Amino acid sequence: MALTLDSYLSLVPVEIRKDKKRFIIEDQISGDFYEMPEICIDAIQLMNQGEQLGKIERELKVKYPQEEVDLLIFAEQLIELDLIDSINGTKVNRQEKQKEKLGFLWISPNFGKFFFNRVTCTLYAALFILNIVIFIRYPSLFPHHDDIFIFDIMVVNVLFWMVFTFLFVLIHEFGHVLAMRAFKLPTKLEIGHRLFFVVLLTDMSSVWKLAPKDRNVLFLAGLCFDTVLLFISLVIQLILSDGQWLLSGLMHLAVFDIVLRMLFQCCIYMKTDLYFVFENITGCYNLMENAKQAIRKKFSFLNSNATEEVVFSGEKKPVFLYSFFYFLGVILTVVLYFIYYIPEIIYAAKKILPGFVQPPTSLIFWDALVFSLQVSIFIALLLYSWRKKYLLNKM
Repeated sequence: MALTLDSYLSLVPVEIRKDKKRFIIEDQISGDFYEMPEICIDAIQLMNQGEQLGKIERELKVKYPQEEVDLLIFAEQLIELDLIDSINGTKVNRQEKQKEKLGFLWISPNFGKFFFNRVTCTLYAALFILNIVIFIRYPSLFPHHDDIFIFDIMVVNVLFWMVFTFLFVLIHEFGHVLAMRAFKLPTKLEIGHRLFFVVLLTDMSSVWKLAPKDRNVLFLAGLCFDTVLLFISLVIQLILSDGQWLLSGLMHLAVFDIVLRMLFQCCIYMKTDLYFVFENITGCYNLMENAKQAIRKKFSFLNSNATEEVVFSGEKKPVFLYSFFYFLGVILTVVLYFIYYIPEIIYAAKKILPGFVQPPTSLIFWDALVFSLQVSIFIALLLYSWRKKYLLNKM
């Protein structure tokens, strides 16, 4: 159906919430969220009042003389977003999108509030500072690249590291889950990836139901639980005697895993938890996309298809600041790889490769074989995550 300025439209049921700089619109049918400026909200409200597009356009041009107003283009955009229910009283054929079913509703909000309230949030902040003080006072406790090699058998080392990593990641994500439930929001866990790391991810799409001041608690909830785990691991190391090598080795492994994951949270070019905190504080919700456009514009000689930067008014400073942290995150990633992961790979290769020339009756041979299977499982999970992201981007 062709749109004209004489057309009148009605939207599907939506809920509109004021945010820091603009408004958040929630599609009540699909559960999708969209960010729009005030002029768009005025247009939507006038549409729902039965006003024709032409009249709405004239009113908005008077109210917003500095804005470029074109209601036909805006109406087409609303149709593409499946937000239009009818045009001139005729129902629009919309793509049926049902709300994704989220879970963990069996967790009581009161249980979530037990872990996330004013007192506990203050405690988490105090423990974070205390962990830094411990590292300054006892620098030997800071992780080393050989902390994961507790045993001579590589399979056992990898097994313990995988178990610790899975357990700590699960605790980290349950921090997000409990914070979500503290605000009576549903969620779910799924497998994802960041660079070459397979990770669990908590669905936090419904966080947009909350006021901006409440969202940071949900974004930082996983780091809060990491902070507690790190403090416990450090204290255990401080009170251990010299003869308890196994428990000491396991605590070194725990500190290694937790600290490295916390450092990677600072690599906000990967949309980590701290990235969403940065977005929420600035009120700019397309920082990564806008920063990439800004970077391509600055280095257009590297990209012949560089397009003009599209940034909302007042967002250039946050985008510039994020671009700075973007590069710092890349540098931090390279540093971590050279200090920790590359030395680990070299050490593991030196230990494993000679095992393949040993007879099948040798423990070294089976250590090399099973270690290779462990690595294969990790690669398979990573490929699954990449494929899943690729398919989602094609939809």
